Amino acid sequence: MTDQSTTETGPSRLRLAIAGGGTGGHISPAVAVIQALRRRGLTLDALWIGSKTGFEADAAQEHGIRYVAIRTGKLRRYFSLATATDALRIPIGTAQSLTILRRHRPDVIFSTGGFVSVPTVAAGRLLGIPTLTHEQTATLGLATKINARVCDVVALSYNGTETPRTGRGARVVVTGNPVRPALFEGDRVQARRRFPLTFELPLVYVTGGAQGAQALNQTVAQALPQLLMLVEIIHQCGPNEGNGDFERLRALHATLPQSIQRRYVPVERVGDELAHIYAATTLVVGRAGAGTVAELAALGLPAILVPLPGAPEQLRNAEVLANAGAARIIPQDDLTAQRLHDEIVALLDTTCTLSTMRTAADAFQAGQPADHLIDELLTLAARR
Repeated sequence: MTDQSTTETGPSRLRLAIAGGGTGGHISPAVAVIQALRRRGLTLDALWIGSKTGFEADAAQEHGIRYVAIRTGKLRRYFSLATATDALRIPIGTAQSLTILRRHRPDVIFSTGGFVSVPTVAAGRLLGIPTLTHEQTATLGLATKINARVCDVVALSYNGTETPRTGRGARVVVTGNPVRPALFEGDRVQARRRFPLTFELPLVYVTGGAQGAQALNQTVAQALPQLLMLVEIIHQCGPNEGNGDFERLRALHATLPQSIQRRYVPVERVGDELAHIYAATTLVVGRAGAGTVAELAALGLPAILVPLPGAPEQLRNAEVLANAGAARIIPQDDLTAQRLHDEIVALLDTTCTLSTMRTAADAFQAGQPADHLIDELLTLAARR
């Protein structure tokens, strides 16, 4: 049993193991919970267990969390010869996780999903460590379905998500999907200082996620001459080494007429300035990844969403917001420069529609998901 000092309101120290990663959607909730725990004043002794190639290593380092990589295999819903090789890595990763967890002795494991989480969750079960697994999307991921069988708590982001099959005594709760607390501290003035725009027209923020979205980038490029007569745009297009779009968009920017050049800024990545962008934004155009949808709901931002083809979880995420009246959906097959222009014009021409969408987005995710998750984690930790 792990020693844990307590106060009248609960533990003052928490030994936490985080398991998950692979994509931004699996990383963001872990970061949000870490930041919220620190804001509560808890002494946090955290260890992040992830893969050797995932983005989670950078996130852990950025937030001062110790990081250990394990061997892991990708989980697939389709036939692939690689599955046989990957299947051998999972027990290796589980054995590595057993060693790591015995050394760290966490009070609780917080799994944010992705195939990298499965070995650690399995190892935690063998060691009797309480575990919570969190699903960020409106559709259960395969890793969540596996983890749910051995976890103590399964936390969902949306009402209406299918109820997973769980082990005996496990609970299923709806917590929402947490976002970083700093996103609520955006400042329009800071956005004006950081980006060379005029800020005389409504601001549209275009984002394809951390890696960008080439189809979205190309469509926006085609629509720019028309759009910039009506709006200003900050366009997060993804790293140039990934898709080459940043250099193409910069070259296009240089050819724009002087009268509209200062209404468009392409950027590869967005960091801490995202909070200021959101504070100044009238409308978001983007994919429907779990992180993006959670941020839109938390900040009450209307959106036009273009779900990634072949990703049913993104379509379901988008539908959840659209059904609440907070977003419009354009399937990628229907995405053209004219369609995008017309959708934006239609929304901007009806201020009451944008206002209604903001209200719907704001009401969609009531409460504080990070605090709800922390309360669940502390309850589990008390068992230790």
